[in-house]
Amino acid sequence: MAAGNDGAKTPEDDDPFGYLYEDGQAAGAQPPQGGGYGYPGPSSQPGVPRTSYNQVRTVGERQYGGRPPAQVPQQQAYGQPHPQYAAPETYPGGPQTRPIQQQPPAGRGGGPNTKGLLMGAVAVVAVVVVGIAVAVITNSGGESDNAGSAGGKTNAPTQVEESPSTDSSPSSEPPAELPQQDAATLKLGGSAVLAKDIKGAEGADGAYVTGFNAVGSSVTWQADVPQAGKYYLYVRYAIPATDANATLTVNDKANSNPIGLKNFVGSSDPNLEKNWQTTWAPVTLKQGQNSIKLSCEQGNQCDALFDWLKISKTKLKG
Repeated sequence: MAAGNDGAKTPEDDDPFGYLYEDGQAAGAQPPQGGGYGYPGPSSQPGVPRTSYNQVRTVGERQYGGRPPAQVPQQQAYGQPHPQYAAPETYPGGPQTRPIQQQPPAGRGGGPNTKGLLMGAVAVVAVVVVGIAVAVITNSGGESDNAGSAGGKTNAPTQVEESPSTDSSPSSEPPAELPQQDAATLKLGGSAVLAKDIKGAEGADGAYVTGFNAVGSSVTWQADVPQAGKYYLYVRYAIPATDANATLTVNDKANSNPIGLKNFVGSSDPNLEKNWQTTWAPVTLKQGQNSIKLSCEQGNQCDALFDWLKISKTKLKG
């Protein structure tokens, strides 16, 4: 082959597989465009390269089965999804899917209920704390019971001490009575004497003390009380419808004020039998024996009879 005649048709330029088409030529097959082995092709011209059976075309120019040429995709913008990786529903005619609703940001009327979660967490913590406290209290009792034993816990029963019983029922023993004494049995002093001729006295055999209207006259009582404290001294007496008084001395200490023997019944009849009545005065006594003395001293109005003397913790009626 001469130089510059590359387009001349030579045997080496023939299709090496052209023999495969001989049977087709013999069978009357249509010759391929451009010819081939066994098919006459276009005449070669000097200086013109032989036409290739596979013509080079621009990408996308060749059509297969009548499809339109492929479009070269434009450069995709940054941040946008590539069509190759797009979801099927984005293509025309593709299946429709339910759009996903975007959750509103937390703290603007939506989002998770953080307050409810916090309250739930606090409730769980409280339950755990209560359970731990109950367990500690329960275990503390068992540990204290077994403090003196070695080798672990024992199932020995715990002894329970009963508190002393308090009987709310009234005592069968009556309270100690405070003393009361007939004046006729008291120690008399001065001109004081016993008499029985005036009715109404409550002493034994109706006896009473009279002659008390002279200075120096007295009656003394040794009264025994169960405990120290403040008491009331009651005296039953009779007067001739006029007020009287006497000096009261307790344990050798005279009261500054005399005990009043007044006409409390408001009688206008001087008959002593109709004028028996009682009076009282506060006294402070010591536990045990106490000396109580009624006496007629200078300045006293002592015209009175005495029936009995009595100690009381409260004021008496009548």
